[in-house]
Amino acid sequence: MNQREKKIVTIASAFALTFGIAPAANAMHIMEGYLPPMHCILWGAICVPFLIAGYLSIKKTLSENRKSITILAMAGAFIFVVSSLKVPSVTGSCSHMTGTGLGAILFGPSAVGILGIIVLIFQAILLAHGGLTTLGANTFSMAIAGPFVSFGIYKLCQKLKVNKYVGIFLAASVGDLFTYCVTSVELALAYPSQTGGVAASALKFLAVFAPTQLPLAIIEGILTDVIIMCLETYAKTELIGLGILKEEEN
Repeated sequence: MNQREKKIVTIASAFALTFGIAPAANAMHIMEGYLPPMHCILWGAICVPFLIAGYLSIKKTLSENRKSITILAMAGAFIFVVSSLKVPSVTGSCSHMTGTGLGAILFGPSAVGILGIIVLIFQAILLAHGGLTTLGANTFSMAIAGPFVSFGIYKLCQKLKVNKYVGIFLAASVGDLFTYCVTSVELALAYPSQTGGVAASALKFLAVFAPTQLPLAIIEGILTDVIIMCLETYAKTELIGLGILKEEEN
């Protein structure tokens, strides 16, 4: 089996694993028809420039380092799997990890926008998880806002010379939590509280998910560290090409 055939088998295996183990879910993604039409349109419009930037980012990365396509597919599969695994929260709702911190660290936040919207479309159609009308809002919170925060924290930790794995943990876990903060704001803007307005409504939504989302964010940070460690062992060349590892670390 040549190198190209191995890559094809790896990508196919990743997607087969994704669709094979992800259960039906109706988790924290904003469900179909829950947002007013104008909100759906506005959030979708806000996402457009980020998605264009994401497409150009991925195109540039693959043109410079074709081997990174395997890791890109893995990052997308990781987002799909972990964001489909729901954990019951209070009031009958659910929480889940996002998985976007890994992609932001490896490929930058813009690229995750494309990975995220692909994942969200599949989840909406195949799993009734989220929705097509709320695709813009879900994309902005999970695939844009969260990854940008993760990437910013990761780079800040690098500048402050924080331990690499501590930085990765903080980036993934805080990005996960920020996704839920943004989603809570999106819901609050659509359904402000009669007493306290948007701020009070956002706090109520945050309170619903906090009991389960805090430990899930910690788990996501640890899991992201473990995956990076594995990639450093088995995909050093690709990580060097992506700028995650330096030549002297090889």
